[in-house]
Amino acid sequence: MVLVNRGTASAAEIVAGAIQDHDRGLIVGETTFGKGLVQTVYPLSENTGLALTTAKYYTPSGRLIQRDYSNISLYDYYFEREGTDTNNTANREVKLTDSGRTVYGGGGIRPDREIPPAKTNRFEDSLLQHYAFFNFASRYVATHHPTEKLEVDDVTMQEFRKFLEDEKIPFTEADLLENNDWIRSNIKSEIFTDAFGQTEGLKVKEESDPLVLKGLELLPEAKQLAENARRIVAERTSAHPLSR
Repeated sequence: MVLVNRGTASAAEIVAGAIQDHDRGLIVGETTFGKGLVQTVYPLSENTGLALTTAKYYTPSGRLIQRDYSNISLYDYYFEREGTDTNNTANREVKLTDSGRTVYGGGGIRPDREIPPAKTNRFEDSLLQHYAFFNFASRYVATHHPTEKLEVDDVTMQEFRKFLEDEKIPFTEADLLENNDWIRSNIKSEIFTDAFGQTEGLKVKEESDPLVLKGLELLPEAKQLAENARRIVAERTSAHPLSR
């Protein structure tokens, strides 16, 4: 199982593409960024150099990883992926994996199972813009000295509500109720980051990450993919022993 998103780029795409081409894992998430150029740096005077694009990366099946960036602005290339139509397969090169599955090239690595990214709502955006979780966690850790057994209970949520009032961050009871699970997850993640380090905070965040949870659901499918691929490749090798 390999989880990817629109920010997965360069070496990570090469690895994901190789795993997919050889049917060694299920690729889950969003179509990757599409960065597959090779630069050669030529030294110049005054401690400067010229980075010149000299090659492109391809997956084992021959798929081009690089996304087309002609006729678009630099901003659009990095941030407006929808306009590049990365998931449109009509004009993309078609290749086959080791077991004969169809895959597409020319615009990043398209996942075997596409999972759209989670979108925040107005209230969630407001909390993030006010750094509500970061600031609350700093205050909480200073006064509570949490342990790694911490769970965000109703008492903690009452403290967070009071924090929002003190900071004059607008909210309604409906906002808190509707986004309860998301708020609790972010509070816990920020507290763990503040108290125990970024790695521990990221572990907490992954516990409720929709992509991670969906990936866990798809583990049986990933196992089946690997088993089918081994069987098909073995049958093909047995039928054509000279091809080994």
